Order: sequence, then C-alpha cells, then structure tokens
Amino acid sequence: MDGLLDNKTFYLVICGIMVVILIACIIALVRIYNRLMKRNEILRESIENLSRFNDRLRMDRHDYLNHLQVVYGLMELEEYDEMNAYLKKVYKELLKTGKAIKTSKPALNALLAAKTAEADTKGIEFVIETKSDLKALAIEDWELCKVLSNLIDNGMKALDDSEKAEKKLRVNITETRERYIFEVENNGPMIPEELRTTIFKKGFSTKKEEGHGMGLAIVTEILAANSGSIGLESDEGKTVFTVEFSKGA
Repeated sequence: MDGLLDNKTFYLVICGIMVVILIACIIALVRIYNRLMKRNEILRESIENLSRFNDRLRMDRHDYLNHLQVVYGLMELEEYDEMNAYLKKVYKELLKTGKAIKTSKPALNALLAAKTAEADTKGIEFVIETKSDLKALAIEDWELCKVLSNLIDNGMKALDDSEKAEKKLRVNITETRERYIFEVENNGPMIPEELRTTIFKKGFSTKKEEGHGMGLAIVTEILAANSGSIGLESDEGKTVFTVEFSKGA
C-alpha cells in the first residue's frame, strides 16, 4: 500500500511539474505573441510612412521641371526679385522632404518625413539635425521609431497647449565615441518638477499630462529592453528629452 501511495505521489508531482511548465510556456508564448503584434503594428506604420514618403519624393521630382520653367520664365522677363522670392519658397518646401534623408535607417527617415508634414499642418516649425548615420546602432528600427514617434508626439501635444506665437520642435541625432544620442526638444509649457519622475511610470494619467504618461511608459519599456536611457530637462524656455544608447550594447 505504501508503494502504491508513493507511486501516486510521484505521478502527482510529475503532473504538477508538467502543469507548471505548460503554464510557463503559455505565458511565454502570450508575451511573444503580444510583442510580435506590437512589432507588426509599428512595422505597418513604418511601411505606410515609407509609402507616403516615396509618394512625396515622386511628386517633388515631378514638380522640379515646373519650378525650373517658372524660374527660367522669370529670368527671361528679368523679374529677379520675383525669381528670388519664388526660389526661396521652393527651397523651403524641398527642405521639408530632403532634410530627413540623412540616416541609414529608411524607416526612421520615413517617420521624420511624416512628422515633418504633420508639424507643418499644425503650424509647428520642425527642425531636424542629423550628425550620425546610425549604421552601428543595435536597436531594431521599429523600436527606435516607436521611441522617437512617442517623444515627437508628446512634443506636439505640449505645443498644442502652448500659447506661444512661434511653436518649435527640434530633433537632434548625434553620436560620440561611446554612445548614440537623440534629443527631442520643444518650446512648449514647462513640465512641473513634481511630475518629471511620475510621467515615466505606467498608468500615470492626469487630463493635462495623459499623453506624456502613456507615451513615456512605452518609451521607458523599450529602452529598458535595449540598454538605453532617457533624461529630461524642462524650464520655461524649453523641454528636452534625451535618449542615449551605448555603442556595442
């Protein structure tokens, strides 16, 4: 009888272990599935951005000839002041497309082009400064796009609440010998000191800062998984979020 009980106990323990392993596998699969779904969503957004960017490039290329014809006509008529004013407008429009094409990451270039167009519709001056091609950056493109997209969107939301006549948003991409650095700066309202830690936490929400909370929680999660860090400086003049990745991380 004792031997039979020992066998039953043994089988029960084995079954229990198998159930635990099965539950662990299910949890792991659910996490992988959720991660893949998030990745698929961001990849779809990147593809849409690339498609819009490509359409914009084709339209610009088509317009080049028309612009040249207008400039040539003004030159023939010796309307040099008009020609100069026209060229300035054309150059400004071309910069909106061309200034984002400076990294080795097509998805990031497309994102910046899309955000440039969005900022233009909102009356925001969007400046992109790129001093790195990001070739050796280890984070996956879709995750990098998610980080910058959230930070840029937060900047735009802050400027929506701003009463300043000139609304400015700047993205600076650079590198040092040790790290890659991304700065997203806006001249919107100052983030209060007491909220500068809270806004990075998941579940944070107030009506005014709701956009910051959700976006920054996602950013923090992605950075934690990719050995990245984020810093915040904010005063009456500007708010700057700085994301850094160590090289070789």
